[in-house]
Amino acid sequence: MTSTLAPVRTRPRPASASPRRRPGAARARQRRLVAALFLGPAVVYLLLFYGYPVVQNVVMGFQHYTISTFFTGQAPWAGLDNYREVVGSPLFRTALLNTVVFTVGSIAGQFALGLGIALFFRRRFPLSGFLRSLILLPWLIPLIAASAVWKWLLDTESGAINRVLVGTGLVDTGVPWLSSTSLALVTVIAVNVWIGIPFNAVILHGGLQGIPDELYEAGALDGATGRRAFRHITWPMLRPVVTVVLVLGVVYTLKVLDIILGLTGGGPANATQTLATQSYQLSFATFDFGQGAAVSNILIVISLVFAAVYLRLNRRAVDE
Repeated sequence: MTSTLAPVRTRPRPASASPRRRPGAARARQRRLVAALFLGPAVVYLLLFYGYPVVQNVVMGFQHYTISTFFTGQAPWAGLDNYREVVGSPLFRTALLNTVVFTVGSIAGQFALGLGIALFFRRRFPLSGFLRSLILLPWLIPLIAASAVWKWLLDTESGAINRVLVGTGLVDTGVPWLSSTSLALVTVIAVNVWIGIPFNAVILHGGLQGIPDELYEAGALDGATGRRAFRHITWPMLRPVVTVVLVLGVVYTLKVLDIILGLTGGGPANATQTLATQSYQLSFATFDFGQGAAVSNILIVISLVFAAVYLRLNRRAVDE
């Protein structure tokens, strides 16, 4: 007895089947396109108004770029001559030292007072929000206007501060806040500290608000209160914010120009001359734009070196 098996018929497969597009990949491409559309204008703006001026300034530092260049269109190549003349001048050493003193003094004062104010306003009390808003006033005033007001307040003969001091009998004659070679730099630092306190206080206060209260409650159970709580809880949690505040503060302070020009103009006898004011005077007083660009390039390198070193040290401390 034989049996036959019927052949099994299968449906022929199509020669080519197009794979379906995954909706996730399409959405990802759409997100990247939207991100590019949003970032594109910002990138173009940075390249035009920041990238191009920096590159042009670097090139100008290696050229004999004077006021005649604007008429002739020619700026002979100078190589390192601008840097040799600038670094070899006695004024550069004075300006460099004043820049260091001005930056260190300003950052120390701004950060210490800003941190103290931020810790104070961490407590909630009536009118705390209103008082915090008043702290922002020095930051909102134009720097030229603030320096003009402070110059009037600190005037030796008719300044309001000296009138109060003489009227109360604390001093016999007006203090030469801005005309004394030994007091001018300290006075300018004090004014810059007053202007920079709001920035430090606001940023540090925001960092303090991000620290959970549960950490302080747990620390209190272990006896970590007061200074010990600040050392073991507040400071470690606040360190990333401190890094941002210090780096931005140093970079900003190194290039402070309008405050010094408004108060002393770099005097008396170059007592308040910094690299920023020296670059300004070389460029717009003596019209030697090549040497002025060289000084500003040195200032940019100093800022970049400080930022890189500080970020490196802070990252190492966090890793440890």
